[in-house]
Amino acid sequence: MYEYISGQVTEATPTYAVIEAAGVGYFINISLKTYSDIEQAQQARLYVHFIVREDQQALFGFSTKLERELFRQLISVSGVGGNTARMILSTYSSHELQNIIATENAVLLKNVKGLGLKTAQKIIVELSGKMIELGASDMMTPIIKGATPQDNETYNEALAALAMLGFQKSASEKALKAIFKESPDISVEDAVRSALKRL
Repeated sequence: MYEYISGQVTEATPTYAVIEAAGVGYFINISLKTYSDIEQAQQARLYVHFIVREDQQALFGFSTKLERELFRQLISVSGVGGNTARMILSTYSSHELQNIIATENAVLLKNVKGLGLKTAQKIIVELSGKMIELGASDMMTPIIKGATPQDNETYNEALAALAMLGFQKSASEKALKAIFKESPDISVEDAVRSALKRL
């Protein structure tokens, strides 16, 4: 229904963005990768996927067509919904995910929160052949790479992102403190991604 929404970024968080286009503010669910691409942008174009269910209508947006295509492939697998697909794309970059599926690494894929080994194996079985097709076409068109925020702000944003993704504060704080001790200048995206692999 919608190909993309292009406009002013009025709000950007690690889990959603609000894009104002033609006077309308669109609430768009995003991944960490897309957040890192638009967090410092005033204008952005997000390639969107619109999900309609009886009890919910939701827009998911991506800074690249590749990430959107991976999202669509993931939700085509029975048992994988929009939020699970977004969690997978927040835990691993597009290229990491393509590699995991292509090499049939179900053990690594099941590290994503809420994803069991059976579902991970199902994703790999159904999508492994499609990764070669995706790799053949270059659809990577990032909009902007944001500057690294100051440490304290980065830590707080990462903590807020993990809370929005459903993790307990105490566990998130423990993981983030260890991560920031190892890498004080880490970005929000990398901090949350590292935490997702530890929680």
